[in-house]
Amino acid sequence: MVEAHSISSPTISNCKLSKIGVDLFQNPTLYKFIVGALQYATLTRLDINFVVNKVCQFMAKPLDSHWVNIKRILRYLKCILSHGLHKKPTVVGKPLSFTALCDANWALDIDDKKSTFGSTIFLGPNLIS
Repeated sequence: MVEAHSISSPTISNCKLSKIGVDLFQNPTLYKFIVGALQYATLTRLDINFVVNKVCQFMAKPLDSHWVNIKRILRYLKCILSHGLHKKPTVVGKPLSFTALCDANWALDIDDKKSTFGSTIFLGPNLIS
């Protein structure tokens, strides 16, 4: 993939993936490994979240067409390697702080016994997630 051409979109707009097909991918372990790495990447790259979720649906029996989509996602990531948030400290000489806060309510709703969780992330005084 080092020499692969980069592309500007993680998927084709009219792409319809299906579990039906005869062209089984020959290395399902590689498929699972790459998809797992892509799932990790979705934590910071929300633009690939939908398409990675879609290829995750075929982990049990991946087809060659699913592998083609994974390679497209990787080519897209190659295109956007230099994209990111570039923020300088607001006060010269003072480092920029990174603060993450979270809270959970573990099944305390007496009606449905569901848990809730929330988190926020600040970069300096700016809420980023």
